[in-house]
Formats: sequence, C-alpha cells, structure tokens
Amino acid sequence: MTSHQGALARRLGTFDAVAVGLGSMMGAGIFAAFAPAAVAAGAGLLVGLALAAIVAYCNATASAQLAAQYPTSGGTYVYGRERLGEWPGFFAGWSFVVGKTASAAAMAITFAAYAAPVGWEKPVGVLAVLAVGAVNYVGVTRTAGATKVLAGVVLVVLAFVVVLGLAQGHPQPSALSTGLFDHGWYGILQAAALLFFAFAGYARIATMGEEVREPQRTIPRAVLIALAIVLVVYAAVALTTLLTIGPERLASSVAPLSDVATAGGSFWASPIVRIGAAAATLGSLLSITAGIGRTTLAMARHEDLPAWLAAVHERYHVPHRAEVVLAVVVCILVVTTDLRGALGFSSFGVLLYYFVANASAFTQDSGHRRYPKALQVLGAIGCIALAACLPLPSIVAGLGVLAVGIGYRIIRQHMRRETSGATRNPR
Repeated sequence: MTSHQGALARRLGTFDAVAVGLGSMMGAGIFAAFAPAAVAAGAGLLVGLALAAIVAYCNATASAQLAAQYPTSGGTYVYGRERLGEWPGFFAGWSFVVGKTASAAAMAITFAAYAAPVGWEKPVGVLAVLAVGAVNYVGVTRTAGATKVLAGVVLVVLAFVVVLGLAQGHPQPSALSTGLFDHGWYGILQAAALLFFAFAGYARIATMGEEVREPQRTIPRAVLIALAIVLVVYAAVALTTLLTIGPERLASSVAPLSDVATAGGSFWASPIVRIGAAAATLGSLLSITAGIGRTTLAMARHEDLPAWLAAVHERYHVPHRAEVVLAVVVCILVVTTDLRGALGFSSFGVLLYYFVANASAFTQDSGHRRYPKALQVLGAIGCIALAACLPLPSIVAGLGVLAVGIGYRIIRQHMRRETSGATRNPR
C-alpha cells in the first residue's frame, strides 16, 4: 500500500542527524581525493584543504540558517523556490540530483575497488547499490542506524592510520615547510575543488528536514557539529599523510592511506584500511541516496520531476518510487562510467547547488538570520571559483546536463499551459 503526496515521519534526533552528516562526508573523499589533490598542488593541498573548509563552512551556515526557517524535505531546492523563485529552485534541485547521483556512483565504484576481487568491481558495485537501496526503502531510522555504525568504524580506522603512520612512518617535517606554493594558486584552487567533494555531505541533514525532530534547533546544530568533526579528522589525516609519505609519493599513490599505514613495514595494516575504506564509501552511498530521494520527492511534489515520484510508502514512510528509480540509474552509471569522471561531474553540480543556497540565505530577513551576510557572499564566490577550476570535461558535461534539465522544465511548462488553455476554452 502507498500514499501519494504523503507526509514523512519525524524520527531523527540530533545524534542521528550528525551521524547522517558524518556518514555522508567521510566516504570516498578522504580515501581517494588526497592523491589527485597532491597532483594539483603538492604539499599545497593543505592550503587547498583550508580553502575548501572555508567554503564548506560558509555553505553550511547558509544551509543551517535556511533549514531552520524551512524544515521540510528538499533542501536548497525548496529554499531557492521560496527565496528566489521557481527557476533558481529548479536549478538547485536539478544540480543536486544529477550531481549527487554521479556521486553515488562514485561511492559504489570506490567501494568495489576496495572490497571486490580483481575483475569483479562492476558486479560488486551494482550489488552495493541494490543493498543500500533496500535499506533506504524500509525506513529512515534504519538508514540512520546503519550510518552510525559505519561512521564509527571509519573513525576508528582513520585514528588507526594516524597513530600507526606517525609512530612507524618516520615523519618528515620538511614536507610541510617547503613547496606549499610550488604549483601556484591555480593548482591550490584545483586541489580545493577536488577536496571540497570530501566535505559536501552536510546538506544531507537539511534535505531530510521533514524527518528531524525539532528541526529549527536540531538541523543547525547537527550541520555545524558534523562539519567541525570532519574538518578535525581531515586535517589530522592530511598532516599525517604528508609527514609520513611526502607529497611526491602521495601524488602517485593509488591507495594513499594504505601506504601511510604500511610505511613502517606493517603490511598487516593494509586489510584494516581497506575495510575502513569500504565502510566509509558504503556509509556515504547510504546517506547520499537517502538525500537524493528526498530532493526528488520535493521536486516531484512541484511537478519539476514526474509527479508519480512523489509517492510516500504508507508503511515505511519513504519516497519509495524515487528510491527505486535512483537505484536503477546509479547501477547504470556504475557499469558505464569511471571514478574520475563521476567525481568531477559531481563536484560541479554540488558547487552550483551551494551557490543557490548562499544566494537564498543572503535574502533572509533579520528575524531568521543566524549568521552575517558576508559569509553568504564569500560562500557564493567560493563556489563559483572552485567550479571554474574543475577539469574542462567536467564543466562541459555539467553544463550539458543542466541544459537537458532546463529544456525538460520548459517543455513541461509549455504542456501545462496548453492543457490549462484547453480546459478554459473547450471547443
């Protein structure tokens, strides 16, 4: 049994919401993004990490401020519609759905790279998507519960990497004192754009605003707590990685955190890191697909996507049709795309999404304002700057998919006008 246009249940507290944010952020980014960031900026990836964190903080304050005023599913899609109009809202929602669908595929591909035997990566990636889809289908409390377990495993493994790397890896302090700006500011900005991918999970808390208890208080707290925890973890891991294996080896590494753990000859540590990477990517995949489903639900409610996607399951209280369609699309992407393409395309869409979030928060009145407008200005500029520094193929592909979405909405509006006109003037 299903109900169309139904309401979601408020079941998540602050701890649950923080866990969802942590699970979304601590995924493939921390296990995969450091190496390409080192290629772009060398030791300057530390500066890139700081810049990515600043932009992420600005975006987080905008999302938290908006979520407190509009505690409903859909995130910036809803905020953009309410604050700026239907088209900016659609622009944000479409950017989020397509960008995060690519991100979900990247999570599944990375999970399979760590967990699957050689040659079985694609089938295992598809199985991971189907398993996560099944968990999301049966309810948000199960999603949050599973995410808490996975986030805990990842934190333990990352602490293990830091301790083992510093204890046995012969730290090289010179790696931090030289070469920070050898690759120039463009390289640092490109590193920041790549590393931003690893921060972009806190919006998942806002997209689940219709399922959080006391959302005006819970959502802002959960967003900032999750971001603060992740920033501390990332900084510790980045410093340990550069001190232990140096920027040159990091840039050429396929599995940098595994290299850190084994730098002192402890090769038994590699399986532990692989387990942590698999848990991290699975946790991100779980939270990301839940967030996409809720944004799809909100867009379908406004008929910016097919209205039948707005159905909410009567028993499980989840947008089940959106979850099923999403799982199918992500499985197709896992089979047909590679990790690099998925990451670049995802970052482009997510940065545009947060640009709309900052613009929306900028328009809020003093009664709903929690943070100064300067943060929204800085966040908007940062999003555009980082998006412009992504590889050109990612930018071109992102603009192409955005054009497809805009074309779809124009056609839908034209068809609705024709239907409305025919109803008013029957022959």
